[in-house]
Amino acid sequence: MPVAIITGAGKGFGRALSAALAERGWDLVLDARSAGPLETTAQELRKHGTHVVALAGDVPCGAHAMGLTAGRPPDLAFQVPDELSARVPAEQRGPGLDRDAVLLMVSRGTEVSHHDFVELPRLLRAGDLLIVNTSPTLAAAVDGRIGHARVVVHFSTRGDDGRWAVELRDPDGGGTTRARAGGPAGAVVELSGCACLIYEEPLSPGSGRLWWARASGKGVPALLRRHGRPIRYSYTERDQPLSAYQTVFALPSADGSGSAEMPSAARPFTPRLVAELVSRGVQFAPVTLHTGVASAEAHEPPYPERFTVSEHSARLINAVRRGDGRVIAVGTTAVRAVESATGSDGIVRAASGWTDLVITPERGVRVVDGLLTGLHEPEASHLLMLEAIAGRRTISRGYGEALRFGYLWHEFGDTHLLLPEMSDHGEHCPGNYG
Repeated sequence: MPVAIITGAGKGFGRALSAALAERGWDLVLDARSAGPLETTAQELRKHGTHVVALAGDVPCGAHAMGLTAGRPPDLAFQVPDELSARVPAEQRGPGLDRDAVLLMVSRGTEVSHHDFVELPRLLRAGDLLIVNTSPTLAAAVDGRIGHARVVVHFSTRGDDGRWAVELRDPDGGGTTRARAGGPAGAVVELSGCACLIYEEPLSPGSGRLWWARASGKGVPALLRRHGRPIRYSYTERDQPLSAYQTVFALPSADGSGSAEMPSAARPFTPRLVAELVSRGVQFAPVTLHTGVASAEAHEPPYPERFTVSEHSARLINAVRRGDGRVIAVGTTAVRAVESATGSDGIVRAASGWTDLVITPERGVRVVDGLLTGLHEPEASHLLMLEAIAGRRTISRGYGEALRFGYLWHEFGDTHLLLPEMSDHGEHCPGNYG
């Protein structure tokens, strides 16, 4: 299906052109500065049965321009049945189970094999390097009120100036939430613990979902520790303790920063499994990327996020690349962090700060040979990253197999290992990634 990126689509000529293309069956990525008119246009165009992604923002902004490209629909068409949503953690599905009791699908080119996750050590080899994200998961959901209306605030990202990017949600009565527009500037949200949150400005021009806001009181980390709970979406069965959302690699942050949502690709790892991997000669390189709240409804490309790649990890990654080992990222967050620290020469250097990198097939990857990840929804921008790493045919074949064999989706679900194709001599096939 052809895809068109149209700017100024909220009104006038841009809106008319969008309607004409939608009638002809084109998929659309729409841009406008104002979120309200843009979303109205998008809703009308979806009635034609076409796929429409609406991204409000300012085209001269580099991150937004990259986001428009990333926002194009992945070239995959599939639906995830409700019964394939993982509703509880693996260890709660039966007696004697641990969090590693999930399935592992391995894709090498168009070849697919099926395993238990505990088989991972024998699927890797001595000299391989796993890049893992050490960001801890925050209890990032806090109840509040705007006037007499109950709301839930999702704390997404801590800014350098002490403000937080937040998302406002409406409680749905079942323990989860629905999307709600943020703002306006100056709006006050009364929070648990006698704190309040004052909205200041959108995270990016035209954004209606995430806003910069400033909290009163003793600070957000203390607020989250006392009154927060993990962010939960409607496909889960019940609330879980924060420990269910921490990975074995999570380390506390000195300033209270962390991830609004768990870097879930690493969730199935247990201390026992890590010890077995190390005993077999597999190495680990820690990086940190504090991930913000996902866009469960709009499937937007990722916003800027804070990351750190240490000098030690950079040297280790470069050394493995000079040898015979493979660099395998555990999760899309690890990919974004390490690729943000990699120059055009393919050398990883110590780096820390904000990244607005969006990895697409057009951009490609410079360091990562493989990826261990969960299963992503059909409209998720993460699929473009997977395509950049392994190619469209590999992802299409793998997802078809996952649906056929009943793999489970989401943060408590099953896993997918993308490895390079092998030549007859066991070496990397040149040009497999681009």
